Amino acid sequence: MNNSGKHLITNLLKTGSIISFALIIAAFIAACSTPTVSSDDFDGKSSSSEKIEKEGDLSSSSNTSNGKEVNGSSSSKKKAESSSSENQPESSNGFADEVESSSSSVTLATPCKTETEDNCEYGELKDSRDGQTYKTVKIGAQWWMAENLNYEMENSWCGGGSGETKGDCATYGRLYTWATVVGKSENECGYAHKCNLGADNEQGVCPDGWHVPTYDEWGILFAAVGGEFTAGRKLKAQNGWKAYDDITNEDTFGFAALPAGGLSYFDDVGFYGAGNNALFWSATQEDENYAYVMNLYFNADFAILGYLTKDFGFSVRCLKD
Repeated sequence: MNNSGKHLITNLLKTGSIISFALIIAAFIAACSTPTVSSDDFDGKSSSSEKIEKEGDLSSSSNTSNGKEVNGSSSSKKKAESSSSENQPESSNGFADEVESSSSSVTLATPCKTETEDNCEYGELKDSRDGQTYKTVKIGAQWWMAENLNYEMENSWCGGGSGETKGDCATYGRLYTWATVVGKSENECGYAHKCNLGADNEQGVCPDGWHVPTYDEWGILFAAVGGEFTAGRKLKAQNGWKAYDDITNEDTFGFAALPAGGLSYFDDVGFYGAGNNALFWSATQEDENYAYVMNLYFNADFAILGYLTKDFGFSVRCLKD
Protein backbone atom coordinates (compact mmCIF):
# COMPACT_ATOMS: atom_id res chain seq x y z
CA MET A 1 0.00 0.00 0.00
CA ASN A 2 1.30 3.49 -0.76
CA ASN A 3 1.55 6.22 1.88
CA SER A 4 -1.58 8.02 0.73
CA GLY A 5 -3.59 4.83 1.20
CA LYS A 6 -2.22 4.37 4.70
CA HIS A 7 -3.04 7.93 5.69
CA LEU A 8 -6.57 7.57 4.30
CA ILE A 9 -7.29 4.56 6.51
CA THR A 10 -5.69 6.19 9.54
CA ASN A 11 -7.76 9.34 9.15
CA LEU A 12 -10.97 7.35 8.74
CA LEU A 13 -10.24 5.34 11.88
CA LYS A 14 -9.31 8.41 13.92
CA THR A 15 -12.52 10.19 12.90
CA GLY A 16 -14.96 7.50 13.88
CA SER A 17 -14.18 4.42 11.78
CA ILE A 18 -15.37 4.64 8.20
CA ILE A 19 -18.42 6.73 9.04
CA SER A 20 -18.09 8.93 5.96
CA PHE A 21 -17.46 5.95 3.69
CA ALA A 22 -20.45 4.10 5.10
CA LEU A 23 -22.72 7.09 4.63
CA ILE A 24 -21.72 7.29 0.98
CA ILE A 25 -22.64 3.62 0.62
CA ALA A 26 -25.96 4.19 2.36
CA ALA A 27 -26.85 7.12 0.14
CA PHE A 28 -26.12 5.07 -2.94
CA ILE A 29 -28.19 2.14 -1.70
CA ALA A 30 -31.09 4.39 -0.74
CA ALA A 31 -31.13 5.87 -4.22
CA CYS A 32 -30.97 2.53 -6.00
CA SER A 33 -32.92 -0.02 -3.99
CA THR A 34 -35.99 -0.59 -1.87
CA PRO A 35 -35.05 -1.03 1.82
CA THR A 36 -37.06 -4.17 2.59
CA VAL A 37 -35.71 -7.45 3.91
CA SER A 38 -37.48 -10.46 5.37
CA SER A 39 -36.13 -13.59 7.03
CA ASP A 40 -37.61 -15.60 4.13
CA ASP A 41 -35.84 -13.73 1.35
CA PHE A 42 -32.56 -12.95 3.14
CA ASP A 43 -30.08 -15.19 1.34
CA GLY A 44 -26.70 -14.35 2.81
CA LYS A 45 -24.52 -11.80 1.09
CA SER A 46 -27.16 -10.90 -1.53
CA SER A 47 -28.81 -8.55 1.01
CA SER A 48 -29.03 -4.89 0.09
CA SER A 49 -26.64 -4.20 3.00
CA GLU A 50 -23.45 -3.33 1.12
CA LYS A 51 -19.96 -4.45 2.13
CA ILE A 52 -17.57 -1.96 3.64
CA GLU A 53 -14.95 -2.19 0.92
CA LYS A 54 -11.29 -2.86 1.60
CA GLU A 55 -9.46 0.47 1.63
CA GLY A 56 -6.06 -0.92 0.67
CA ASP A 57 -3.78 -3.89 1.24
CA LEU A 58 -3.13 -4.07 4.98
CA SER A 59 -0.84 -7.09 4.65
CA SER A 60 2.22 -4.85 4.45
CA SER A 61 1.44 -3.37 7.85
CA SER A 62 2.17 -5.13 11.13
CA ASN A 63 -1.31 -4.36 12.45
CA THR A 64 -1.87 -7.55 14.39
CA SER A 65 -3.08 -7.47 17.98
CA ASN A 66 -1.38 -10.74 18.88
CA GLY A 67 1.56 -10.15 21.19
CA LYS A 68 0.91 -6.44 21.64
CA GLU A 69 -0.44 -4.54 24.61
CA VAL A 70 -2.72 -1.63 25.33
CA ASN A 71 -2.49 -0.66 29.02
CA GLY A 72 -1.04 -4.01 30.04
CA SER A 73 -3.08 -6.51 28.01
CA SER A 74 0.05 -8.51 27.05
CA SER A 75 3.82 -8.36 26.94
CA SER A 76 4.88 -5.80 24.33
CA LYS A 77 3.29 -2.36 24.69
CA LYS A 78 2.84 -0.32 21.54
CA LYS A 79 2.20 3.37 21.99
CA ALA A 80 -0.89 4.75 20.29
CA GLU A 81 -2.17 8.29 20.03
CA SER A 82 -5.49 9.66 18.90
CA SER A 83 -5.91 12.94 17.06
CA SER A 84 -8.76 15.36 17.59
CA SER A 85 -11.36 15.74 14.88
CA GLU A 86 -14.72 17.36 14.45
CA ASN A 87 -16.19 13.90 13.97
CA GLN A 88 -14.83 12.64 17.30
CA PRO A 89 -16.61 13.06 20.62
CA GLU A 90 -15.68 16.36 22.22
CA SER A 91 -14.52 15.17 25.62
CA SER A 92 -10.80 14.97 26.30
CA ASN A 93 -10.74 11.19 26.75
CA GLY A 94 -12.39 10.44 23.41
CA PHE A 95 -15.76 9.48 24.88
CA ALA A 96 -18.99 11.19 23.94
CA ASP A 97 -20.04 13.55 26.71
CA GLU A 98 -23.41 11.84 26.59
CA VAL A 99 -22.03 8.51 27.88
CA GLU A 100 -23.71 8.29 31.23
CA SER A 101 -24.82 4.75 32.01
CA SER A 102 -23.80 1.14 31.66
CA SER A 103 -25.60 -1.42 29.54
CA SER A 104 -27.10 -2.76 32.77
CA SER A 105 -29.08 0.46 33.29
CA VAL A 106 -30.15 1.37 29.76
CA THR A 107 -33.68 2.77 29.60
CA LEU A 108 -35.88 1.01 27.06
CA ALA A 109 -38.51 2.51 24.84
CA THR A 110 -41.89 0.78 24.73
CA PRO A 111 -40.41 -2.72 24.70
CA CYS A 112 -41.07 -5.60 22.34
CA LYS A 113 -43.45 -3.76 20.06
CA THR A 114 -43.54 -4.08 16.29
CA GLU A 115 -46.15 -2.42 14.13
CA THR A 116 -48.38 -5.48 14.35
CA GLU A 117 -47.56 -7.51 17.46
CA ASP A 118 -45.48 -8.10 20.55
CA ASN A 119 -42.36 -9.70 19.15
CA CYS A 120 -39.84 -10.28 21.93
CA GLU A 121 -39.30 -11.31 25.53
CA TYR A 122 -36.51 -10.99 28.07
CA GLY A 123 -34.33 -13.34 30.09
CA GLU A 124 -30.90 -13.75 31.68
CA LEU A 125 -27.78 -15.72 30.88
CA LYS A 126 -25.25 -16.70 33.56
CA ASP A 127 -21.81 -17.50 32.20
CA SER A 128 -20.56 -20.49 34.19
CA ARG A 129 -16.94 -19.65 33.34
CA ASP A 130 -16.77 -16.46 35.43
CA GLY A 131 -20.21 -16.10 37.01
CA GLN A 132 -21.18 -12.96 35.07
CA THR A 133 -24.87 -12.49 34.27
CA TYR A 134 -26.12 -10.91 31.05
CA LYS A 135 -29.53 -9.65 30.00
CA THR A 136 -30.97 -11.50 27.01
CA VAL A 137 -33.77 -10.68 24.59
CA LYS A 138 -35.79 -12.76 22.15
CA ILE A 139 -36.38 -10.88 18.91
CA GLY A 140 -38.42 -12.80 16.39
CA ALA A 141 -37.22 -16.40 16.67
CA GLN A 142 -33.71 -15.51 17.93
CA TRP A 143 -32.42 -15.17 21.50
CA TRP A 144 -29.63 -12.54 21.71
CA MET A 145 -27.41 -11.28 24.49
CA ALA A 146 -28.65 -7.77 25.30
CA GLU A 147 -25.23 -6.71 26.64
CA ASN A 148 -21.72 -6.97 25.19
CA LEU A 149 -19.70 -10.02 26.13
CA ASN A 150 -17.22 -9.29 28.93
CA TYR A 151 -15.31 -12.58 29.21
CA GLU A 152 -11.62 -11.84 29.80
CA MET A 153 -9.03 -13.75 27.81
CA GLU A 154 -5.87 -13.19 25.79
CA ASN A 155 -6.33 -10.75 22.90
CA SER A 156 -9.25 -8.98 24.54
CA TRP A 157 -9.44 -5.42 25.87
CA CYS A 158 -11.97 -3.19 27.63
CA GLY A 159 -14.15 -1.34 25.12
CA GLY A 160 -14.83 2.38 25.14
CA GLY A 161 -11.20 3.54 25.23
CA SER A 162 -9.37 6.32 23.41
CA GLY A 163 -5.84 6.25 22.01
CA GLU A 164 -3.78 4.05 24.33
CA THR A 165 -6.20 4.50 27.25
CA LYS A 166 -8.43 1.46 27.71
CA GLY A 167 -12.13 1.80 28.38
CA ASP A 168 -14.64 0.45 30.88
CA CYS A 169 -15.35 -3.29 30.71
CA ALA A 170 -18.34 -3.03 33.08
CA THR A 171 -20.08 -0.62 30.70
CA TYR A 172 -18.89 -1.69 27.25
CA GLY A 173 -17.74 -5.29 27.61
CA ARG A 174 -14.54 -6.37 25.86
CA LEU A 175 -13.11 -6.05 22.36
CA TYR A 176 -11.70 -9.19 20.70
CA THR A 177 -9.74 -10.06 17.59
CA TRP A 178 -11.64 -12.24 15.13
CA ALA A 179 -9.52 -15.35 15.71
CA THR A 180 -10.18 -15.03 19.45
CA VAL A 181 -13.91 -14.65 18.81
CA VAL A 182 -14.11 -17.91 16.87
CA GLY A 183 -11.93 -19.76 19.37
CA LYS A 184 -8.80 -20.15 17.24
CA SER A 185 -5.20 -18.99 17.43
CA GLU A 186 -3.97 -15.99 15.45
CA ASN A 187 -1.70 -18.31 13.47
CA GLU A 188 -4.67 -20.44 12.48
CA CYS A 189 -7.45 -17.91 11.82
CA GLY A 190 -5.95 -14.44 12.29
CA TYR A 191 -4.94 -11.89 9.67
CA ALA A 192 -3.54 -13.56 6.50
CA HIS A 193 -5.04 -16.94 7.49
CA LYS A 194 -8.30 -18.28 6.08
CA CYS A 195 -9.56 -21.16 8.20
CA ASN A 196 -12.34 -23.72 7.99
CA LEU A 197 -14.86 -23.36 10.80
CA GLY A 198 -17.25 -26.09 9.69
CA ALA A 199 -21.01 -25.94 9.21
CA ASP A 200 -22.10 -26.04 12.86
CA ASN A 201 -22.68 -23.10 15.18
CA GLU A 202 -19.33 -21.59 16.17
CA GLN A 203 -19.28 -21.29 19.96
CA GLY A 204 -15.90 -19.59 20.01
CA VAL A 205 -15.68 -17.10 22.88
CA CYS A 206 -19.39 -17.47 23.78
CA PRO A 207 -20.78 -19.36 26.81
CA ASP A 208 -22.04 -22.93 26.48
CA GLY A 209 -25.28 -23.10 24.51
CA TRP A 210 -24.53 -19.85 22.68
CA HIS A 211 -22.54 -19.05 19.55
CA VAL A 212 -21.04 -16.25 17.44
CA PRO A 213 -23.72 -15.12 14.95
CA THR A 214 -23.08 -15.58 11.24
CA TYR A 215 -23.60 -12.98 8.51
CA ASP A 216 -26.95 -14.59 7.71
CA GLU A 217 -28.06 -14.57 11.35
CA TRP A 218 -27.35 -10.85 11.64
CA GLY A 219 -29.45 -10.43 8.49
CA ILE A 220 -32.33 -12.32 10.10
CA LEU A 221 -32.16 -9.91 13.04
CA PHE A 222 -32.34 -6.95 10.64
CA ALA A 223 -35.42 -8.49 9.02
CA ALA A 224 -37.08 -9.06 12.42
CA VAL A 225 -36.72 -5.37 13.35
CA GLY A 226 -37.97 -4.04 10.02
CA GLY A 227 -34.90 -4.03 7.74
CA GLU A 228 -31.38 -2.68 7.77
CA PHE A 229 -32.33 0.89 6.84
CA THR A 230 -33.99 1.45 10.23
CA ALA A 231 -32.20 -1.27 12.24
CA GLY A 232 -29.71 1.23 13.65
CA ARG A 233 -32.19 3.39 15.50
CA LYS A 234 -34.16 0.33 16.67
CA LEU A 235 -31.12 -1.53 18.03
CA LYS A 236 -29.08 1.33 19.53
CA ALA A 237 -29.42 2.09 23.25
CA GLN A 238 -31.30 5.31 23.95
CA ASN A 239 -28.37 6.81 25.85
CA GLY A 240 -24.59 6.56 25.63
CA TRP A 241 -24.28 7.76 22.02
CA LYS A 242 -22.89 11.03 20.72
CA ALA A 243 -25.80 13.31 19.78
CA TYR A 244 -26.34 14.09 16.11
CA ASP A 245 -29.00 16.40 14.62
CA ASP A 246 -32.40 14.70 14.62
CA ILE A 247 -31.20 11.09 15.08
CA THR A 248 -33.25 9.46 17.84
CA ASN A 249 -32.27 6.02 19.13
CA GLU A 250 -35.41 4.07 19.98
CA ASP A 251 -34.03 0.78 21.34
CA THR A 252 -37.40 -0.64 20.40
CA PHE A 253 -36.60 -4.24 21.33
CA GLY A 254 -34.14 -3.85 24.20
CA PHE A 255 -31.05 -4.90 22.23
CA ALA A 256 -29.33 -1.87 23.81
CA ALA A 257 -26.31 -1.57 21.49
CA LEU A 258 -23.67 0.73 23.02
CA PRO A 259 -20.86 2.50 21.12
CA ALA A 260 -17.81 0.68 22.48
CA GLY A 261 -15.76 1.66 19.44
CA GLY A 262 -12.89 -0.53 18.30
CA LEU A 263 -9.17 -1.21 18.62
CA SER A 264 -6.62 -1.00 15.81
CA TYR A 265 -2.83 -0.97 15.77
CA PHE A 266 -2.70 0.38 12.23
CA ASP A 267 -0.53 3.52 12.26
CA ASP A 268 -0.80 3.70 16.08
CA VAL A 269 -4.54 4.43 16.16
CA GLY A 270 -5.22 2.36 19.30
CA PHE A 271 -8.72 2.61 20.75
CA TYR A 272 -11.10 4.70 18.63
CA GLY A 273 -14.76 5.43 17.98
CA ALA A 274 -16.16 5.34 21.54
CA GLY A 275 -19.46 7.19 21.59
CA ASN A 276 -19.60 7.05 17.78
CA ASN A 277 -19.56 3.40 16.71
CA ALA A 278 -20.79 -0.03 17.73
CA LEU A 279 -19.10 -2.86 15.82
CA PHE A 280 -19.96 -6.52 16.39
CA TRP A 281 -18.14 -9.50 14.91
CA SER A 282 -19.82 -12.24 12.89
CA ALA A 283 -18.46 -15.77 12.43
CA THR A 284 -18.28 -15.28 8.64
CA GLN A 285 -15.03 -14.62 6.76
CA GLU A 286 -14.66 -12.68 3.54
CA ASP A 287 -11.12 -13.97 2.87
CA GLU A 288 -7.85 -14.59 4.72
CA ASN A 289 -7.63 -10.95 5.85
CA TYR A 290 -11.21 -9.86 6.48
CA ALA A 291 -14.31 -10.99 8.37
CA TYR A 292 -17.81 -9.53 8.52
CA VAL A 293 -18.85 -7.00 11.14
CA MET A 294 -22.23 -5.50 12.03
CA ASN A 295 -21.80 -1.71 12.16
CA LEU A 296 -23.92 0.97 13.85
CA TYR A 297 -23.14 4.71 13.70
CA PHE A 298 -24.11 7.67 15.90
CA ASN A 299 -25.14 9.73 12.87
CA ALA A 300 -27.27 7.18 11.00
CA ASP A 301 -30.46 5.16 11.37
CA PHE A 302 -29.20 2.24 9.28
CA ALA A 303 -27.06 -0.81 10.08
CA ILE A 304 -24.41 -2.26 7.77
CA LEU A 305 -22.84 -5.70 7.43
CA GLY A 306 -19.38 -5.08 6.05
CA TYR A 307 -15.96 -6.69 6.25
CA LEU A 308 -13.02 -5.34 8.22
CA THR A 309 -9.57 -6.66 9.03
CA LYS A 310 -9.43 -9.65 11.39
CA ASP A 311 -6.88 -8.18 13.77
CA PHE A 312 -9.01 -5.20 14.78
CA GLY A 313 -10.74 -5.50 18.16
CA PHE A 314 -14.55 -5.37 18.13
CA SER A 315 -17.46 -6.27 20.41
CA VAL A 316 -19.36 -9.56 20.60
CA ARG A 317 -23.05 -10.34 21.03
CA CYS A 318 -23.69 -14.07 21.34
CA LEU A 319 -26.75 -15.84 19.90
CA LYS A 320 -28.48 -18.81 21.52
CA ASP A 321 -28.03 -22.18 19.77
